[in-house]
Amino acid sequence: MTRVKVCGLTCRDDLRVAVEAGADAVGLLVDVPVDSPREIEPELAVELAAAAPPFVTTVLVTMPETPERAVELARIVGPDAIQIHGELGAGDLAYLTATVEPQVLKVVDATDPEQARRYDEVADGLLVDSVDEDGAGGTGRTHDWERTAEVAATLDSPVVLAGGLTPENVGDAVRAVEPFAVDVASGVERNVESIPGRKDPEAVAEFVANAKRTSTAPTP
Repeated sequence: MTRVKVCGLTCRDDLRVAVEAGADAVGLLVDVPVDSPREIEPELAVELAAAAPPFVTTVLVTMPETPERAVELARIVGPDAIQIHGELGAGDLAYLTATVEPQVLKVVDATDPEQARRYDEVADGLLVDSVDEDGAGGTGRTHDWERTAEVAATLDSPVVLAGGLTPENVGDAVRAVEPFAVDVASGVERNVESIPGRKDPEAVAEFVANAKRTSTAPTP
């Protein structure tokens, strides 16, 4: 069964929505150099991480300038995993995985398969996304799932699929790529009046249900 991460939570109500819908992981966005309605202060991330129930993985999502900054944030927030956006090299990521207790996910550009292969040996997991020119995700754009599936088949790391996923298309995405997990943020933020970044409970529930009920083709 495909796992689901609901990313960019900004309050306890949205944490509750994700948990009640059956999300396996929640993402907390801290310290990114891009404008995002989902970014929260480290203090709130600490609060939300502590409030998450057992067996729901908390993921610190950040875009640090240095691996040392990522280590500092991991120490402050205390997540189960840390998701790294941006330009940290494979050597920096190897240092990070050896230094912090949380597992380390590296975001890679769906249009650059070689980038995924470079990080495969040093990351605990790879999140394949449609990223912008700064290396940040959350663009709300889909990418070539067939190409992603071909790349994922060559990797040892678990692959998390992101980029433009919605309740309507997540089933097709899971069937095409057969990822370890899927990741959603803006795709479940519809119908939330004038509150940027807030999650719509019906959209979250539909997304999780569609992702988890989708059958993938058996491996020959």
